[in-house]
Amino acid sequence: MDSSKETIRSEQNGTFLIEAQQGNARASRLKTQHGWIETPIFMPVGTRATVKAMLPEELKDLGAQIVLGNTYHLHLRPGEKTIARLGGLHRFMNWSGPILTDSGGFQVFSLSKLNKVSEEGVTFKSHIDGKSCFLSPETSMEIQMDLGSDIIMAFDECLPHPSDLEKIKKSMDLTFRWLERSRRAMTRPESLLFGIVQGGLEISLRKQSLEQITSVDLPGYALGGFSVGEPIEIMHGLVREVGPLMPALKPRYLMGVGTPLDLVIAVDSGIDMFDCVMPTRVARNGTLFTWQGKVSIKRNEYKEDPNPLDSSCNCYTCKNYSRAYLRHVFLSGEIISARLNTIHNLHFYLDLMKQMRQSILQGNWVEFRDRCLTQFVSNRSNEIIST
Repeated sequence: MDSSKETIRSEQNGTFLIEAQQGNARASRLKTQHGWIETPIFMPVGTRATVKAMLPEELKDLGAQIVLGNTYHLHLRPGEKTIARLGGLHRFMNWSGPILTDSGGFQVFSLSKLNKVSEEGVTFKSHIDGKSCFLSPETSMEIQMDLGSDIIMAFDECLPHPSDLEKIKKSMDLTFRWLERSRRAMTRPESLLFGIVQGGLEISLRKQSLEQITSVDLPGYALGGFSVGEPIEIMHGLVREVGPLMPALKPRYLMGVGTPLDLVIAVDSGIDMFDCVMPTRVARNGTLFTWQGKVSIKRNEYKEDPNPLDSSCNCYTCKNYSRAYLRHVFLSGEIISARLNTIHNLHFYLDLMKQMRQSILQGNWVEFRDRCLTQFVSNRSNEIIST
């Protein structure tokens, strides 16, 4: 191939290049309006235009390449038109890298007692002031385009677990019709639209939804409808089966997942992109991830512990503070506790993704995967036994 043509092709927005693959695990790159994303990648969640307790500069220092914002929350406050007038979401939150925005469908699902779903869209009550609001494929796309998102998620319906087969099938078909409307509503060429595969926990419906969604040619595709209360082993099994069936030459995104164990299993299943509130949320509650397992920093055993949280960790928190100090500021309700704990947990997640990528590129993915699975499964068993 002519190298000049290859250079031009590789610089096009939405270009997806697979650099190495071992089994189903891939190391790849995705071009967005605000730069390249190297995968596998974890996206810190900045729901309301901020990753809680973190400065944008700190996120970059940790290795974050892309962050996630939420259509529902930003629509309610401060409003997408306000953000657009202020220069778009990137300028508003002082983040120069890529941004992915969720469609708002999952948040509307979480308000299931306050919403009404129809063919046109979802009518719901604001969790802030109870005001009646409406989201449709068209309004969701308009909001996300006003925000200036690099990656826009199609509007979908997310069901709780358990749901009966008839309801799952009806919802899945509705999500497909909403995807077609979402695509037609897209008028911002800089943004990349991803479709979302639903289908509940039934493999036959998952495959049917995958066929539906991927019949629409899009820059990328996601697996949605997980982390809604289903048994973790069922989720792992479905991702292992469906992940490799997703289009090979497009980025694959697993939404709202999960633990370090979940990430390793999903990468081994061919998934490229992830987001989850877990590392930041549990950090504020005093739970920290280490290679030796989760640490609840409030435990009395750390009261006079002079050691770093994780001696093998190179993050700012572990290089500068003891377990005793982290316990003290957490129990004292100090703001610095949320910051130090969040720095560590995000470093752990992002470093794990970096190591997974390197192992795929270097050809030793299987060894790294097996080492992680042994460690994380053992940690999980110990946590279950200890509770």
